[in-house]
Amino acid sequence: MAGVFAGLAGLVVLVHLAFMVFAASGALLAVRWPRLPWLHMPAAAWAAYIELSGGICPLTPLENDLRARAGLDFYSGDFVARYVFPVLYPGGLTREAQVVIGLAVLALNVGLYAFVYTRSRRRASTP
Repeated sequence: MAGVFAGLAGLVVLVHLAFMVFAASGALLAVRWPRLPWLHMPAAAWAAYIELSGGICPLTPLENDLRARAGLDFYSGDFVARYVFPVLYPGGLTREAQVVIGLAVLALNVGLYAFVYTRSRRRASTP
């Protein structure tokens, strides 16, 4: 049974990573799928909220619970601190870094949506 819980914990990690990538850069997909912002904007807002508030995504405790049930060590902190920052910043996640990440998510998406909007306006005005 431990293997099942370990597999589920791994699946949660993959879902979490996919969500992070989608939240950070999903606006690029709006070029291809114009209705996607209705799904992406709430995801980006949630990601920014978690980072700016210093909160922990509910997927983190879920993964920890599954890891504990599998007999694996669990970790404290959030997903970004566990999986992303050791690669980017070996020192760990600070509150200031979380604020920077949250603001970067917002800035990246505002910029991408501005690009998508101006591109669609140019297409609409071109005969």
